[in-house]
Amino acid sequence: MVFNINNFFDHRNKNSKIADFQDLDHIDGVSISTVSANLYNQKRDDLVLFYFRDGASYASVFTQSNIVSENIKWNKKVKSKKLSALLINTRNANALTGSSGYAAIKELSKDLSIQLTEKQKQDEEYPQEIKSNEILFACTGTIGEKFPLNNIKNSVPNLIKNIKYTQNKLIWMRAAMGIITTDTKPKLAMSECKIGSTNVKIYGIAKGSGMIHPNMATALGFVFTDANLSSSILQKALNESIKNTFNAISCDGDTSTNDMVSLFSSNKANNPKIRDFKDVKLKNFRKSLNDVLLNLAKRIASDGEGASKFITVNCKNCKTEQEAKNICFSIANSSLVKTAIAGEDPNWGRIAMAIGKSNAKIDEKKLSINIGSFKVLVKGNLYQDYDEKVVSEYMQNELVDITVDIGLGNKNFTAYTMDLTKRYIEINADYRS
Repeated sequence: MVFNINNFFDHRNKNSKIADFQDLDHIDGVSISTVSANLYNQKRDDLVLFYFRDGASYASVFTQSNIVSENIKWNKKVKSKKLSALLINTRNANALTGSSGYAAIKELSKDLSIQLTEKQKQDEEYPQEIKSNEILFACTGTIGEKFPLNNIKNSVPNLIKNIKYTQNKLIWMRAAMGIITTDTKPKLAMSECKIGSTNVKIYGIAKGSGMIHPNMATALGFVFTDANLSSSILQKALNESIKNTFNAISCDGDTSTNDMVSLFSSNKANNPKIRDFKDVKLKNFRKSLNDVLLNLAKRIASDGEGASKFITVNCKNCKTEQEAKNICFSIANSSLVKTAIAGEDPNWGRIAMAIGKSNAKIDEKKLSINIGSFKVLVKGNLYQDYDEKVVSEYMQNELVDITVDIGLGNKNFTAYTMDLTKRYIEINADYRS
């Protein structure tokens, strides 16, 4: 895995653009540490700790796969009103590892809680006991391999020693790079907004490149804010935004055993108390959270394994949103559509095929298809001025848009995906080597 460090420090504006890396800085109450636990053959950070020295409220969504990793099983049992830490490891998914995998998570939680409690005693005027049920875990990597408990346990003292109470863009970049597997680039996003008259920050990192398809959550995403919000408010905000962000992307149609997206609040901002999710003062926060999650989700889709194109699929005017979603993903997950786009071939018949197999109600006489801004099919007929050569030239762009108008209602959905190239096969054939 080769990284061009120059790509990571582009001092552009803070707008949510796929190609840009935003300059994340400090969030009060959030501390970060990264180390190498020697989980890979090459030397790289592969263990990341987020530590909330005064605790954090939180919300999570998890994969709906019927086979889930041992850390997901642990996380679903965590009922504490506050969290103290999140530990993320790469290279090993800790899925289908049986009782030993869960026992490893349990042992790690005890080890971390003891050492973080000692950290509290060293650094805090009024130290608190860190409990094992205040720690979440995220694992990503190969399924079915023995969990590297000893490597991770042996790295915990150094991990805690390296905790940085003040962040900067380099520390955030290290954290984002420390959680990736087959990704070619780290994924970071940020937004700032107001709750009432109080400024709040929302920062996020994510990983994901293959085995990406929505089912509650997709891949791994971690979002942090200093907003003073309860866990119940955070959960509603996350549930609201996940629908058109992480649940609107697909790389290969496969849902992982380890998917999770979590939102953490250090509660350090002095914003007005929010008791009702529909409080008008929360409007800007909800929008900004959606912006961050959508930014991260798009970065995952654009970095799909072997991707050369980032594809946006819009479906308009369906009878139901579910039908619009089904059509979008029928197109986004079609190997024939994805390979045509990879080959820059405007074979729109493949798009029509994918629409037809979605099981949505279709009236051919009302069906229209655009590729980019170019009309291809208009109400069931080939557009009279359709020029395949011009559309083929458009498809040479890295960003390709497909718009389908069903003409039967007013419900819409947008999905994001990537093309299917020979490189995808190469990456997954060599995944464990």
